[in-house]
Amino acid sequence: MENKSEQADKPRKKGGRPLSFDREAALERAMLVFWRYGYEAASLSELTSAMGITPPSLYAAFGDKEQLFLEAVERYSTKRCDALQDMFAQAPTARDAIERLLQSSAVDNTCPSHPPGCLVVMAATNCSASAEHVQTVMTERRENIEGMITARIEQGIQEGELPTSIDAATLANFYAAVLQGMTMQARDTCDRDKLLAIASAAMRAWPVAKAVA
Repeated sequence: MENKSEQADKPRKKGGRPLSFDREAALERAMLVFWRYGYEAASLSELTSAMGITPPSLYAAFGDKEQLFLEAVERYSTKRCDALQDMFAQAPTARDAIERLLQSSAVDNTCPSHPPGCLVVMAATNCSASAEHVQTVMTERRENIEGMITARIEQGIQEGELPTSIDAATLANFYAAVLQGMTMQARDTCDRDKLLAIASAAMRAWPVAKAVA
């Protein structure tokens, strides 16, 4: 049996080479590039330049461009979904929840600290057949948001805020379409007042429960 001194004399096995950059910060910067240009239009040189790394480092840390994009989307979506859940939980009614969602979208879509619009809506709308998996993932992300809206509207129906005749899925689809349209408007104009006006107009379509005689 080896004694401690003999064990100490043995060379230690080297582990994997540590990353020489802040991975989370690099991912955040990559997310902004994808947000601005979209998945396929974002070039490798633009990504590595923004991230402050070389292509080999990108591949070593993230795998490839698609995996980098999907990880960036996961980062973005997790933050947005967590914020949406908190917003819906704090809203006293379904109407208030949807109104807050539209208003916050108008503000976030035009925030100067990041590209206009929504990454999940804009980043993979027009892609080649080779990016089919990416498009599928983005569709699932959008459907997840719509599902959260549907659930909050269903809660409003159960609590008597909305008529039982309301189709929660259809109403949620309407407001999801408004959100996507606001993203397109933000990309074209970046006019916050205009988006807030759209949000106000959309809320006028909110159904009202009939008073019991």
